[in-house]
Amino acid sequence: MHTPPRVLTVAGSDSGGGAGIQADLKTMLALGTHGMSVLTAVTAQNSLGVQGAWELPAEAVRAQFRSVVDDIGVQAVKTGMLSSAALVETVAELLAGVRAPVVVDPVGVSKHGDALLAPTALDAVRGALLPAATVATPNLDEVAQLTGVRVEEEADMRRAAAAILEFGPRWALIKGGHLAAGHAEGAVDLLTDGTEEHWLRAPRHDNRHTHGTGCTLASALAARLAKGDTVPQAAAAAKEYVTGALAAGFRLGAGIGPVDHGWRWRDAH
Repeated sequence: MHTPPRVLTVAGSDSGGGAGIQADLKTMLALGTHGMSVLTAVTAQNSLGVQGAWELPAEAVRAQFRSVVDDIGVQAVKTGMLSSAALVETVAELLAGVRAPVVVDPVGVSKHGDALLAPTALDAVRGALLPAATVATPNLDEVAQLTGVRVEEEADMRRAAAAILEFGPRWALIKGGHLAAGHAEGAVDLLTDGTEEHWLRAPRHDNRHTHGTGCTLASALAARLAKGDTVPQAAAAAKEYVTGALAAGFRLGAGIGPVDHGWRWRDAH
């Protein structure tokens, strides 16, 4: 009997199933790992936006984490929505005792523009959470929120990565998906540790159903790290997976639908 690699997501719930814990677990399954979860917040959320959010107490987050890590163990951890300074600090403290690689997705704003991180939590993300990261995966809005660096074109991404790396993650994966839609190179991301540079490029798909893209990429990265990939290998595989999921994103409700976490399975059938 073979036990698959175990990956833990520490994130919020998306009741619509497109992002958050739900997207993380689907991605982890699709990539051949066993996903486990620590819930940090419950949201009332659908294709139109976030209608409400309720943070869990720090002791509930700590208890979930200890239950999983102390009994089952983890080969990688991914963090997502940590809405307050108290939760960020709690999770950073818990991660300090984990030897497995950690992917930090510093979620600040939802796809619909809803704030998911309190302004008072930014210092805790910079000072406590990012130093715990093997890889940090901010999008361009999150880069601006955390560092003040605004990326207008591809050349600015190096400056953005350098600013994120100053906070202590071993690698920064700067997601360029928010660059102007007419960007000649399509969807480009930059992975760097300050020495090595890897530019990850993919065609830009004309599909508005992109909910959960960031969660999916970070979870795919964590799943591949749990399977033993190097960070550059994991990032390339995660980029390929999320590009396929984006191309297959589907309509759901009246707003922005999700990426399709099962696109490879559907292609095979």
